Amino acid sequence: MGSTSSCCVSSSPKLRRNAHSRLESHNPELSREDTGCNLQHISDRENVDELNMEYNPSDHPRASTIFLSKSQPDVREKRKSIFINHHGSRRRKHSSCSTIFLDDNTVSQPNLKFTIKCVSLAIYYHIKNRYTDGGMQQDIFDEKLHPLSKSEVPSDYDKHNPEQKQIYRFVRMLFSAAQLTAECAIVTLVYVERLLTYADIDIGPGNWKRMLLGAILLASKVWDDQAVWNVDYCQILKDITVEDMNELERQFLELLQFNINVPSSVYAKYYFDLRSLSETNNLSFPLEPLSQDKAQRLEAISRLCDDKYKDARRAGKKRSASVDNLVGVRWVPAILS
Repeated sequence: MGSTSSCCVSSSPKLRRNAHSRLESHNPELSREDTGCNLQHISDRENVDELNMEYNPSDHPRASTIFLSKSQPDVREKRKSIFINHHGSRRRKHSSCSTIFLDDNTVSQPNLKFTIKCVSLAIYYHIKNRYTDGGMQQDIFDEKLHPLSKSEVPSDYDKHNPEQKQIYRFVRMLFSAAQLTAECAIVTLVYVERLLTYADIDIGPGNWKRMLLGAILLASKVWDDQAVWNVDYCQILKDITVEDMNELERQFLELLQFNINVPSSVYAKYYFDLRSLSETNNLSFPLEPLSQDKAQRLEAISRLCDDKYKDARRAGKKRSASVDNLVGVRWVPAILS
């Protein structure tokens, strides 16, 4: 009570700096000293939320994801090349009255291989189109200081961007060995972008493996009921120690400021943005005709969801009696003895 800080202002250092500088440039007619009140005005808090939205896409469902914006330059060049050369484009299957084409990938049950490919492509665009200044550097993610294997790290390890296939093989290896789900891959990408925003750092050739490892480690513990222990990752990556994994997890959480919550709206936004990224890069999951068995399963799922929705609405109605419901009820005056 009486504090000038507001819970609406993000706790991220970068967000605090941006919001603070913009709020100072705004000169209201009446200052807090003139009004005799130290509380922040509600309009200031609303403006801070709007200003922070563009910097914090992992928290706000309406903010555009970073990986999708970084992929736009490459997508425009790719579309231009396809238009000129008429190569590389595949004919898209369209549904008709007799045949319906569907892919085996939904927001509630995403396809594992398809999702890992899309997440790897998003990380690839993050590295390729990273900012020139690179932001702050964190030693815990540096592969030179904390190598993942005993083999010697080359001197130019942070100069050459990895290919998308290399990123995919690394993520696929961790997910296959730890038996993680596709939903965990989407949460991993959310944590990576949240780390870049909160800690004001960038992902590059010299830190992408450890940054992904920390995000996967944290996402598996938050999302999966049976989380993979840190010692299990030491069996997957033979040359790292449990102490290194513990320190990586601890510093990752501190840089996230222990904000590991992923709202369903943010999760859905990242899923559909990954689908958009796949379509523009010809990574769309192959479409298959809707069979009779699959149609019956979809109808059963739809009926089950419809029944749950009706039950929820029925339970939410207030069971209060009104005059209209009192049919056949007569008022009988009390007889005083």
